[in-house]
Amino acid sequence: MRTLSTLFIVIAIVFVVVGSSVFTVYESDRVILSRLGDLRTDKEGMVKVYDPGLHWKMPILDKKHVFDARLQMTEVPSERIVTKEKEVLWVDLFVQWRINNFALFYNTTHGLSEGLGERDRAEQLLRQNVKGMLHAEFGRRSLKNLVSGDRNSLMDELRTRTNENISAYGMKVIDVRINRVEYPSEVNDRVFARMSSERKRMAVYYRATGESEAAAIRADADRQAKIIVAESHKDGELIRGQGDGQAAKIYADNYNKAPEFYRFYHSLEVYRKVFDEKQDVIVLKPDSDFFKYFKNIREQ
Repeated sequence: MRTLSTLFIVIAIVFVVVGSSVFTVYESDRVILSRLGDLRTDKEGMVKVYDPGLHWKMPILDKKHVFDARLQMTEVPSERIVTKEKEVLWVDLFVQWRINNFALFYNTTHGLSEGLGERDRAEQLLRQNVKGMLHAEFGRRSLKNLVSGDRNSLMDELRTRTNENISAYGMKVIDVRINRVEYPSEVNDRVFARMSSERKRMAVYYRATGESEAAAIRADADRQAKIIVAESHKDGELIRGQGDGQAAKIYADNYNKAPEFYRFYHSLEVYRKVFDEKQDVIVLKPDSDFFKYFKNIREQ
């Protein structure tokens, strides 16, 4: 019975030893080992980085340090930035980065801040560097440059200069992207007032220009209308004159053929015009030529 108990104890110890000696590295991770504070190295004296798979370590003596090998993203909180023109802006951005030297990353970030892991310390260093570069680059540019095509060159410059600083920590910046650039709340009202004033000025300019052009169009239309009316009146008078001339000629030609008839016809026209209204009264001598044809009728 004692032998069986001893066997179970031995088996349990073996399982514990084997379990603490074997470790798994996942696809997204990389691992380095430290023994009594010193990093494990390979035959060439380089710190050994364990790739994905199953690996062995010395129980109790070896300590495992796991690092995320994937592309990581760190958001940089809104930062108050001053441009070349002394314009104050709030800027949000994020940084994509990865670890490219695990041993250097461990040595430079391990133990820098109490209570923080390597990733937290790395992001802290990254934010500090990016903010420093952000102030420097924005201070060299105007607001117009920042919202125009120069924005791409700004992000490239931020990525390059940040890489120069954090490469000493075993990190590499892949990309830097600006999410938002806006004025602080205390500046917004002033900016909106200036924009409103500018828009009003442009509105007055366009309105005045439109009224000027409208007045010119109306004046030109009035001028053309007067010209058309004058020409029409001239044409009408010319036609009327020609008609009167032709009528007079016809009248003269026919008058010579039957003068007495045309005198009679002319008298009728005069009677019609004189006695156009019933209440019209005319006082003449009885022997006046005006009633010549009436006399002839009575005589007949």
